[in-house]
Amino acid sequence: MAKILVPLANGFEEIEAVAIIDILRRAGIEVVVAGLRTGLATGAHNISVACDAVLNAGMANSIDGVVLPGGMPGTTALVQNNVLREIIVEMDRQNKLLAAICAAPAVLYAAGVLEGRIAACYPGNEKEMPGITHSLENHVCDGNIITSRGPGTAIEFSLAIVRYLAGPAAAAGLKKTLVA
Repeated sequence: MAKILVPLANGFEEIEAVAIIDILRRAGIEVVVAGLRTGLATGAHNISVACDAVLNAGMANSIDGVVLPGGMPGTTALVQNNVLREIIVEMDRQNKLLAAICAAPAVLYAAGVLEGRIAACYPGNEKEMPGITHSLENHVCDGNIITSRGPGTAIEFSLAIVRYLAGPAAAAGLKKTLVA
């Protein structure tokens, strides 16, 4: 089964992060939650999450993709992290999954992997990503990149990732158990 990296920086959006981690793990996908430093990562609404590891460049060798929750100021910290940027560029070079929700498509944009792509993001964040085609759909799959709009679309987004990694039957079966 696939192994996915979910980086968390202080100020992440809790609904998005927990939905992603939970739904991917329910689907049998291995998830590594990596903080930018040791210890807990604290979300935008003061909910703390224990990280499995500290983000490092070596992680690119053992993962099948990166999924980015949004939230502020967490997204800004992810945009500024050079290690994450290198991992994203490498994942795209290998045509591996890159997914981002809410403000986090800006991380993919900063890494240069959204050029020529269609992406969804939190309403109003489009102005932060000139030169790409923006969608008002709840989630968009464009090749190896999946993007979504915000906390209210987190389950749908996570199921789209399951569909991409494990197939439509796995996503449909999980969706049924979630009553989504």
